[in-house]
Amino acid sequence: MKHKPGDIETLTKGPAEPEKEIASGTRTLVVGPYLTSRRASKTAAAEDGGVVNLRIPQARLEEAAGLAAAIDLHVVQSTIASLASPRPATYLGKGKVEEFAGLIKADEIDLVVMDCALSPVQQRNLEKAWGSKVIDRTGLILEIFGRRARTREGGLQVELAHLAYQKSRLVRSWTHLERQRGGFGFLGGPGETQIEADRRVILERMVRIEKELESVKRTRSLHRESRRKVPYPVVALVGYTNAGKSTLFNRLTSAEVLAENMLFATLDPTARVVKLPHGAPVILSDTVGFISDLPTMLVAAFRATLEDVISADVILHVRDVSHGDTEAQSADVIAILRELGVDPDDHNRLIEVWNKSDLLPPEEKARLLGVVEHRPAEGQPVLVSALTGDGMDRLKALIEGRLAHERPVFHVSVDPSDGAGLHWLYQEAEVLDRREDASGATLIAARIAPEKEPRLTRRFPGARRTR
Repeated sequence: MKHKPGDIETLTKGPAEPEKEIASGTRTLVVGPYLTSRRASKTAAAEDGGVVNLRIPQARLEEAAGLAAAIDLHVVQSTIASLASPRPATYLGKGKVEEFAGLIKADEIDLVVMDCALSPVQQRNLEKAWGSKVIDRTGLILEIFGRRARTREGGLQVELAHLAYQKSRLVRSWTHLERQRGGFGFLGGPGETQIEADRRVILERMVRIEKELESVKRTRSLHRESRRKVPYPVVALVGYTNAGKSTLFNRLTSAEVLAENMLFATLDPTARVVKLPHGAPVILSDTVGFISDLPTMLVAAFRATLEDVISADVILHVRDVSHGDTEAQSADVIAILRELGVDPDDHNRLIEVWNKSDLLPPEEKARLLGVVEHRPAEGQPVLVSALTGDGMDRLKALIEGRLAHERPVFHVSVDPSDGAGLHWLYQEAEVLDRREDASGATLIAARIAPEKEPRLTRRFPGARRTR
Protein backbone atom coordinates (compact mmCIF):
# COMPACT_ATOMS: atom_id res chain seq x y z
CA MET A 1 0.00 0.00 0.00
CA LYS A 2 1.47 3.35 -1.06
CA HIS A 3 1.23 6.60 0.82
CA LYS A 4 -1.12 9.17 -0.66
CA PRO A 5 -0.29 12.88 -0.84
CA GLY A 6 -0.45 14.31 2.67
CA ASP A 7 0.22 10.96 4.33
CA ILE A 8 3.57 12.20 5.65
CA GLU A 9 1.73 14.76 7.74
CA THR A 10 -0.80 12.18 8.89
CA LEU A 11 1.94 9.72 9.81
CA THR A 12 3.99 12.20 11.77
CA LYS A 13 1.40 14.39 13.45
CA GLY A 14 0.72 14.17 17.15
CA PRO A 15 -2.69 13.27 18.65
CA ALA A 16 -5.72 15.06 17.23
CA GLU A 17 -8.51 16.62 19.30
CA PRO A 18 -11.07 13.78 18.78
CA GLU A 19 -8.52 11.29 20.10
CA LYS A 20 -8.59 13.00 23.51
CA GLU A 21 -12.21 11.86 23.80
CA ILE A 22 -11.16 8.31 22.94
CA ALA A 23 -8.48 8.47 25.63
CA SER A 24 -10.91 9.56 28.32
CA GLY A 25 -12.90 6.38 27.79
CA THR A 26 -9.90 4.02 27.80
CA ARG A 27 -10.03 1.59 30.73
CA THR A 28 -6.47 1.48 32.01
CA LEU A 29 -4.40 -0.67 34.35
CA VAL A 30 -1.23 0.95 35.74
CA VAL A 31 1.49 -1.55 36.72
CA GLY A 32 4.55 -0.60 38.80
CA PRO A 33 7.13 -3.31 38.00
CA TYR A 34 9.74 -2.18 40.54
CA LEU A 35 12.97 -3.96 41.35
CA THR A 36 13.52 -4.87 44.99
CA SER A 37 15.70 -2.25 46.73
CA ARG A 38 18.73 -4.57 46.95
CA ARG A 39 18.52 -5.46 43.28
CA ALA A 40 17.96 -1.83 42.27
CA SER A 41 21.07 -0.80 44.21
CA LYS A 42 23.18 -3.45 42.47
CA THR A 43 21.81 -2.46 39.07
CA ALA A 44 22.53 1.23 39.66
CA ALA A 45 26.02 0.46 40.96
CA ALA A 46 26.77 -1.63 37.88
CA GLU A 47 25.84 1.22 35.55
CA ASP A 48 28.19 4.12 34.99
CA GLY A 49 26.81 6.99 37.07
CA GLY A 50 23.75 4.94 38.03
CA VAL A 51 21.41 6.48 40.59
CA VAL A 52 19.06 4.52 42.82
CA ASN A 53 15.45 5.74 42.72
CA LEU A 54 14.95 6.85 46.32
CA ARG A 55 11.17 7.01 46.21
CA ILE A 56 9.06 4.35 47.86
CA PRO A 57 7.19 2.04 45.43
CA GLN A 58 3.74 3.30 46.48
CA ALA A 59 4.72 6.92 45.75
CA ARG A 60 6.13 5.88 42.36
CA LEU A 61 2.90 4.04 41.54
CA GLU A 62 0.76 7.04 42.56
CA GLU A 63 2.86 9.26 40.31
CA ALA A 64 2.45 6.84 37.38
CA ALA A 65 -1.33 6.82 37.92
CA GLY A 66 -1.21 10.64 38.03
CA LEU A 67 0.61 10.68 34.70
CA ALA A 68 -2.08 8.46 33.18
CA ALA A 69 -4.80 10.71 34.59
CA ALA A 70 -3.03 13.74 33.07
CA ILE A 71 -4.14 12.57 29.59
CA ASP A 72 -7.65 11.64 30.78
CA LEU A 73 -7.17 7.88 30.84
CA HIS A 74 -9.68 6.08 33.04
CA VAL A 75 -7.44 4.33 35.58
CA VAL A 76 -9.44 1.29 36.73
CA GLN A 77 -6.69 -0.09 38.95
CA SER A 78 -3.02 0.43 39.79
CA THR A 79 -0.80 -2.23 41.30
CA ILE A 80 2.83 -2.95 42.22
CA ALA A 81 4.71 -5.96 40.85
CA SER A 82 7.96 -6.51 42.77
CA LEU A 83 10.77 -7.99 40.68
CA ALA A 84 14.09 -9.60 41.50
CA SER A 85 15.24 -8.87 37.93
CA PRO A 86 13.57 -7.99 34.60
CA ARG A 87 12.92 -10.78 32.08
CA PRO A 88 14.30 -10.17 28.54
CA ALA A 89 11.09 -11.32 26.81
CA THR A 90 8.33 -9.75 28.91
CA TYR A 91 10.05 -7.73 31.70
CA LEU A 92 7.69 -9.46 34.18
CA GLY A 93 8.00 -13.11 35.19
CA LYS A 94 5.73 -15.72 33.59
CA GLY A 95 3.53 -16.01 36.69
CA LYS A 96 2.92 -12.25 36.85
CA VAL A 97 2.14 -12.10 33.14
CA GLU A 98 -0.51 -14.81 33.58
CA GLU A 99 -1.87 -13.18 36.75
CA PHE A 100 -2.31 -9.82 34.99
CA ALA A 101 -3.83 -11.53 31.94
CA GLY A 102 -6.69 -12.74 34.14
CA LEU A 103 -7.11 -9.33 35.75
CA ILE A 104 -7.11 -7.57 32.38
CA LYS A 105 -9.79 -9.88 31.03
CA ALA A 106 -11.96 -9.66 34.16
CA ASP A 107 -11.81 -5.85 34.32
CA GLU A 108 -12.09 -5.38 30.54
CA ILE A 109 -8.85 -3.42 30.42
CA ASP A 110 -8.05 -1.76 27.06
CA LEU A 111 -4.64 -0.32 27.95
CA VAL A 112 -1.82 -1.29 30.33
CA VAL A 113 0.68 1.37 31.42
CA MET A 114 3.98 -0.17 32.55
CA ASP A 115 5.89 2.27 34.79
CA CYS A 116 9.29 1.28 33.38
CA ALA A 117 11.20 1.38 30.10
CA LEU A 118 10.20 -1.53 27.85
CA SER A 119 12.10 -2.76 24.83
CA PRO A 120 10.05 -3.06 21.61
CA VAL A 121 10.16 -6.88 21.99
CA GLN A 122 8.91 -6.77 25.59
CA GLN A 123 6.13 -4.38 24.62
CA ARG A 124 5.05 -6.58 21.69
CA ASN A 125 5.11 -9.79 23.76
CA LEU A 126 3.05 -8.28 26.57
CA GLU A 127 0.44 -7.07 24.08
CA LYS A 128 0.15 -10.58 22.63
CA ALA A 129 -0.10 -12.15 26.09
CA TRP A 130 -2.69 -9.71 27.40
CA GLY A 131 -4.68 -8.90 24.27
CA SER A 132 -4.54 -5.19 25.07
CA LYS A 133 -2.43 -2.21 24.15
CA VAL A 134 0.69 -1.60 26.27
CA ILE A 135 2.76 1.57 26.67
CA ASP A 136 5.75 2.19 28.92
CA ARG A 137 6.72 5.23 31.00
CA THR A 138 8.57 6.87 28.11
CA GLY A 139 5.60 6.50 25.78
CA LEU A 140 3.23 7.87 28.41
CA ILE A 141 5.37 10.94 29.12
CA LEU A 142 5.77 11.60 25.41
CA GLU A 143 1.99 11.38 25.05
CA ILE A 144 1.55 14.00 27.78
CA PHE A 145 4.18 16.27 26.25
CA GLY A 146 2.37 15.99 22.92
CA ARG A 147 -0.83 17.20 24.58
CA ARG A 148 0.64 20.04 26.61
CA ALA A 149 3.17 21.69 24.29
CA ARG A 150 1.75 24.93 22.89
CA THR A 151 4.60 26.93 21.35
CA ARG A 152 6.02 26.18 17.93
CA GLU A 153 9.36 25.06 19.38
CA GLY A 154 7.70 22.96 22.06
CA GLY A 155 5.59 21.17 19.45
CA LEU A 156 8.58 20.48 17.21
CA GLN A 157 10.72 19.22 20.10
CA VAL A 158 7.98 16.83 21.20
CA GLU A 159 7.40 15.58 17.68
CA LEU A 160 11.11 14.93 17.19
CA ALA A 161 11.22 12.93 20.43
CA HIS A 162 8.06 11.05 19.37
CA LEU A 163 9.63 10.06 16.08
CA ALA A 164 12.93 8.98 17.62
CA TYR A 165 10.95 6.75 19.98
CA GLN A 166 8.78 5.41 17.18
CA LYS A 167 11.59 4.34 14.87
CA SER A 168 12.08 1.05 16.68
CA ARG A 169 8.38 0.61 17.52
CA LEU A 170 6.66 0.98 14.20
CA VAL A 171 4.08 -1.61 15.19
CA ARG A 172 2.74 1.21 17.38
CA SER A 173 3.20 4.27 15.16
CA TRP A 174 0.24 6.55 14.58
CA THR A 175 -0.32 6.17 10.79
CA HIS A 176 -3.47 6.63 8.73
CA LEU A 177 -4.09 2.89 9.24
CA GLU A 178 -4.18 3.31 12.98
CA ARG A 179 -6.64 6.19 12.66
CA GLN A 180 -9.02 3.82 10.93
CA ARG A 181 -8.76 1.60 14.03
CA GLY A 182 -9.50 4.50 16.36
CA GLY A 183 -6.20 4.54 18.21
CA PHE A 184 -4.56 7.68 19.56
CA GLY A 185 -0.97 8.71 20.03
CA PHE A 186 1.06 5.62 20.89
CA LEU A 187 -1.94 3.50 21.71
CA GLY A 188 -2.54 1.85 18.34
CA GLY A 189 -0.51 0.20 15.56
CA PRO A 190 -0.32 0.06 11.75
CA GLY A 191 -0.17 -2.88 9.40
CA GLU A 192 3.10 -4.78 9.16
CA THR A 193 3.30 -4.12 5.40
CA GLN A 194 3.72 -0.40 6.09
CA ILE A 195 6.81 -0.69 8.32
CA GLU A 196 9.52 0.01 5.74
CA ALA A 197 7.56 2.81 4.10
CA ASP A 198 6.74 4.30 7.47
CA ARG A 199 10.39 4.17 8.57
CA ARG A 200 11.41 6.15 5.49
CA VAL A 201 8.64 8.71 6.08
CA ILE A 202 9.65 9.09 9.73
CA LEU A 203 13.32 9.68 8.86
CA GLU A 204 12.35 12.26 6.22
CA ARG A 205 10.12 14.05 8.72
CA MET A 206 12.87 14.05 11.38
CA VAL A 207 15.25 15.77 8.95
CA ARG A 208 12.58 18.41 8.20
CA ILE A 209 11.88 19.02 11.90
CA GLU A 210 15.58 19.40 12.71
CA LYS A 211 15.85 22.09 10.00
CA GLU A 212 12.76 23.87 11.34
CA LEU A 213 14.12 23.70 14.88
CA GLU A 214 17.36 25.36 13.80
CA SER A 215 15.31 28.30 12.52
CA VAL A 216 13.22 28.46 15.72
CA LYS A 217 16.34 28.23 17.89
CA ARG A 218 17.93 31.12 16.00
CA THR A 219 14.82 33.20 16.67
CA ARG A 220 14.92 32.34 20.38
CA SER A 221 18.61 33.18 20.44
CA LEU A 222 17.87 36.62 18.96
CA HIS A 223 15.18 37.16 21.60
CA ARG A 224 17.66 36.24 24.32
CA GLU A 225 20.23 38.62 22.85
CA SER A 226 17.69 41.45 22.83
CA ARG A 227 16.89 40.70 26.50
CA ARG A 228 20.60 40.81 27.35
CA LYS A 229 20.84 44.25 25.78
CA VAL A 230 18.06 45.58 28.05
CA PRO A 231 19.66 44.03 30.14
CA TYR A 232 17.49 42.49 32.81
CA PRO A 233 18.70 39.61 34.96
CA VAL A 234 16.90 36.30 34.37
CA VAL A 235 15.37 34.36 37.27
CA ALA A 236 14.31 30.83 36.27
CA LEU A 237 11.89 28.58 38.13
CA VAL A 238 12.72 24.87 38.19
CA GLY A 239 11.32 22.01 40.20
CA TYR A 240 9.60 18.66 40.23
CA THR A 241 6.38 18.53 38.28
CA ASN A 242 3.39 19.79 40.30
CA ALA A 243 5.64 21.51 42.87
CA GLY A 244 3.71 24.76 42.36
CA LYS A 245 6.01 26.62 39.96
CA SER A 246 3.21 28.08 37.85
CA THR A 247 1.26 29.17 40.92
CA LEU A 248 4.40 30.87 42.23
CA PHE A 249 4.96 32.45 38.80
CA ASN A 250 1.42 33.82 38.83
CA ARG A 251 1.82 35.11 42.38
CA LEU A 252 5.05 36.96 41.57
CA THR A 253 3.94 38.34 38.20
CA SER A 254 0.16 38.62 38.53
CA ALA A 255 0.02 36.55 35.32
CA GLU A 256 -2.54 33.90 34.42
CA VAL A 257 -0.34 30.95 33.44
CA LEU A 258 -2.11 27.57 33.58
CA ALA A 259 -1.72 26.37 37.17
CA GLU A 260 -3.51 23.13 37.99
CA ASN A 261 -3.05 20.28 40.42
CA MET A 262 -1.90 18.12 37.52
CA LEU A 263 1.39 16.57 36.47
CA PHE A 264 3.02 18.49 33.62
CA ALA A 265 0.46 21.31 33.58
CA THR A 266 3.17 23.57 32.09
CA LEU A 267 5.37 22.46 29.22
CA ASP A 268 6.33 25.66 27.45
CA PRO A 269 8.63 28.33 28.85
CA THR A 270 6.86 31.56 29.85
CA ALA A 271 8.62 34.81 30.77
CA ARG A 272 7.39 37.99 32.46
CA VAL A 273 9.04 41.08 33.94
CA VAL A 274 8.88 41.41 37.75
CA LYS A 275 10.06 44.31 39.91
CA LEU A 276 12.03 43.56 43.07
CA PRO A 277 11.63 45.53 46.34
CA HIS A 278 14.05 48.32 45.33
CA GLY A 279 12.58 48.62 41.86
CA ALA A 280 15.04 46.55 39.84
CA PRO A 281 13.27 44.67 37.00
CA VAL A 282 14.03 40.99 36.39
CA ILE A 283 12.73 38.50 33.85
CA LEU A 284 11.01 35.56 35.59
CA SER A 285 10.91 32.39 33.49
CA ASP A 286 8.63 29.40 34.18
CA THR A 287 9.78 26.02 32.81
CA VAL A 288 8.69 22.43 32.33
CA GLY A 289 8.53 20.38 35.51
CA PHE A 290 11.20 17.73 36.04
CA ILE A 291 10.37 14.15 36.87
CA SER A 292 12.24 11.02 37.89
CA ASP A 293 13.33 8.67 35.11
CA LEU A 294 12.78 11.42 32.55
CA PRO A 295 13.41 9.85 29.13
CA THR A 296 16.90 10.78 27.94
CA MET A 297 15.52 11.79 24.55
CA LEU A 298 13.35 14.40 26.26
CA VAL A 299 16.22 15.89 28.26
CA ALA A 300 18.00 16.36 24.92
CA ALA A 301 14.88 17.48 23.06
CA PHE A 302 13.96 20.12 25.63
CA ARG A 303 17.48 21.38 26.21
CA ALA A 304 16.72 24.39 23.99
CA THR A 305 13.61 25.29 26.00
CA LEU A 306 15.69 24.98 29.18
CA GLU A 307 18.35 27.39 27.94
CA ASP A 308 16.80 30.08 30.15
CA VAL A 309 17.69 27.85 33.12
CA ILE A 310 21.24 27.21 31.90
CA SER A 311 21.92 30.94 31.41
CA ALA A 312 19.82 32.29 34.31
CA ASP A 313 21.38 34.65 36.83
CA VAL A 314 19.32 33.13 39.67
CA ILE A 315 17.58 29.75 39.74
CA LEU A 316 14.65 29.11 42.08
CA HIS A 317 14.40 25.39 42.90
CA VAL A 318 10.74 25.09 43.90
CA ARG A 319 9.96 22.15 46.19
CA ASP A 320 6.63 20.86 47.46
CA VAL A 321 7.55 20.37 51.12
CA SER A 322 4.09 18.99 51.89
CA HIS A 323 4.79 15.96 49.67
CA GLY A 324 5.94 12.79 51.42
CA ASP A 325 8.69 12.25 48.83
CA THR A 326 10.00 15.81 48.73
CA GLU A 327 13.62 14.74 49.40
CA ALA A 328 13.61 12.19 46.59
CA GLN A 329 11.95 14.68 44.23
CA SER A 330 14.66 17.20 45.10
CA ALA A 331 17.34 14.63 44.30
CA ASP A 332 15.75 14.02 40.88
CA VAL A 333 15.75 17.75 40.08
CA ILE A 334 19.37 18.14 41.20
CA ALA A 335 20.41 15.21 39.01
CA ILE A 336 18.81 16.82 35.93
CA LEU A 337 20.35 20.21 36.77
CA ARG A 338 23.76 18.54 36.79
CA GLU A 339 22.97 17.00 33.37
CA LEU A 340 22.24 20.52 32.12
CA GLY A 341 25.61 21.73 33.42
CA VAL A 342 24.15 23.71 36.36
CA ASP A 343 25.95 23.43 39.71
CA PRO A 344 23.23 22.91 42.37
CA ASP A 345 25.76 23.78 45.10
CA ASP A 346 26.31 27.31 43.76
CA HIS A 347 24.39 29.15 46.49
CA ASN A 348 25.07 32.54 44.89
CA ARG A 349 22.92 31.39 42.02
CA LEU A 350 20.46 28.79 43.34
CA ILE A 351 17.74 29.39 45.97
CA GLU A 352 15.61 26.58 47.39
CA VAL A 353 11.96 27.64 47.65
CA TRP A 354 10.04 25.41 50.06
CA ASN A 355 6.52 25.77 48.71
CA LYS A 356 3.01 24.74 49.86
CA SER A 357 3.55 25.70 53.50
CA ASP A 358 -0.23 26.24 53.70
CA LEU A 359 -0.67 22.44 53.50
CA LEU A 360 1.60 21.76 56.48
CA PRO A 361 0.36 21.08 60.02
CA PRO A 362 1.39 23.96 62.37
CA GLU A 363 4.00 21.84 64.16
CA GLU A 364 5.65 20.76 60.88
CA LYS A 365 5.69 24.33 59.62
CA ALA A 366 7.34 25.46 62.87
CA ARG A 367 9.92 22.67 62.54
CA LEU A 368 10.81 23.67 58.97
CA LEU A 369 11.14 27.33 59.97
CA GLY A 370 13.61 26.16 62.62
CA VAL A 371 15.53 24.20 59.99
CA VAL A 372 15.68 27.29 57.76
CA GLU A 373 17.04 29.48 60.57
CA HIS A 374 19.85 27.03 61.36
CA ARG A 375 21.03 26.75 57.75
CA PRO A 376 24.07 28.86 56.70
CA ALA A 377 22.95 32.22 55.31
CA GLU A 378 24.43 31.60 51.86
CA GLY A 379 22.38 28.44 51.31
CA GLN A 380 19.30 29.30 53.34
CA PRO A 381 16.00 28.20 51.78
CA VAL A 382 12.79 30.24 52.06
CA LEU A 383 9.46 28.76 53.21
CA VAL A 384 6.52 30.08 51.20
CA SER A 385 2.98 29.45 50.07
CA ALA A 386 2.48 30.51 46.47
CA LEU A 387 -1.25 29.99 46.97
CA THR A 388 -1.69 32.38 49.94
CA GLY A 389 1.27 34.67 49.25
CA ASP A 390 2.97 33.90 52.57
CA GLY A 391 6.76 34.41 52.34
CA MET A 392 6.71 36.33 49.01
CA ASP A 393 8.41 39.43 50.47
CA ARG A 394 11.19 37.28 51.94
CA LEU A 395 11.62 35.49 48.62
CA LYS A 396 11.87 38.72 46.62
CA ALA A 397 14.40 40.14 49.10
CA LEU A 398 16.45 36.95 48.80
CA ILE A 399 16.43 37.13 44.98
CA GLU A 400 17.49 40.75 45.20
CA GLY A 401 20.29 39.86 47.59
CA ARG A 402 21.63 37.15 45.27
CA LEU A 403 21.57 39.50 42.28
CA ALA A 404 23.26 42.23 44.30
CA HIS A 405 26.17 39.95 45.20
CA GLU A 406 28.52 41.44 42.60
CA ARG A 407 26.75 44.75 41.91
CA PRO A 408 28.47 48.01 42.83
CA VAL A 409 26.76 50.66 44.99
CA PHE A 410 27.19 54.38 44.25
CA HIS A 411 26.34 57.53 46.22
CA VAL A 412 25.03 60.14 43.80
CA SER A 413 24.12 63.79 44.38
CA VAL A 414 21.34 64.92 42.01
CA ASP A 415 20.76 68.61 41.41
CA PRO A 416 17.18 69.80 42.21
CA SER A 417 16.74 70.84 38.55
CA ASP A 418 17.85 67.43 37.18
CA GLY A 419 14.52 65.62 37.21
CA ALA A 420 15.56 63.57 34.17
CA GLY A 421 18.66 62.35 36.01
CA LEU A 422 16.61 61.29 39.03
CA HIS A 423 14.19 59.47 36.72
CA TRP A 424 17.15 57.71 35.02
CA LEU A 425 18.39 56.38 38.37
CA TYR A 426 14.98 54.97 39.24
CA GLN A 427 14.67 53.36 35.82
CA GLU A 428 18.18 51.95 35.43
CA ALA A 429 19.34 51.25 39.00
CA GLU A 430 18.06 50.05 42.36
CA VAL A 431 17.52 53.03 44.65
CA LEU A 432 18.51 51.82 48.12
CA ASP A 433 18.26 55.15 49.96
CA ARG A 434 17.09 58.71 49.22
CA ARG A 435 17.69 61.86 51.25
CA GLU A 436 17.94 65.61 50.73
CA ASP A 437 20.80 67.84 51.91
CA ALA A 438 20.65 71.46 53.10
CA SER A 439 21.09 72.81 49.54
CA GLY A 440 18.07 70.87 48.26
CA ALA A 441 20.11 68.31 46.31
CA THR A 442 18.85 64.72 46.38
CA LEU A 443 21.34 62.22 47.77
CA ILE A 444 20.83 58.75 46.29
CA ALA A 445 22.40 55.43 47.21
CA ALA A 446 21.96 53.24 44.12
CA ARG A 447 23.00 49.71 43.19
CA ILE A 448 23.55 49.09 39.50
CA ALA A 449 24.44 46.28 37.12
CA PRO A 450 28.19 46.24 36.29
CA GLU A 451 27.54 46.75 32.57
CA LYS A 452 25.62 49.98 33.33
CA GLU A 453 28.33 51.44 35.55
CA PRO A 454 30.04 53.43 32.73
CA ARG A 455 26.71 55.06 31.82
CA LEU A 456 26.14 56.11 35.43
CA THR A 457 29.61 57.62 35.85
CA ARG A 458 29.27 59.51 32.55
CA ARG A 459 25.91 60.94 33.57
CA PHE A 460 27.00 61.71 37.15
CA PRO A 461 30.76 62.45 37.14
CA GLY A 462 30.72 63.14 40.89
CA ALA A 463 29.23 59.72 41.74
CA ARG A 464 31.22 57.91 44.43
CA ARG A 465 31.45 54.10 44.51
CA THR A 466 31.10 52.70 48.04
CA ARG A 467 31.47 49.00 47.22
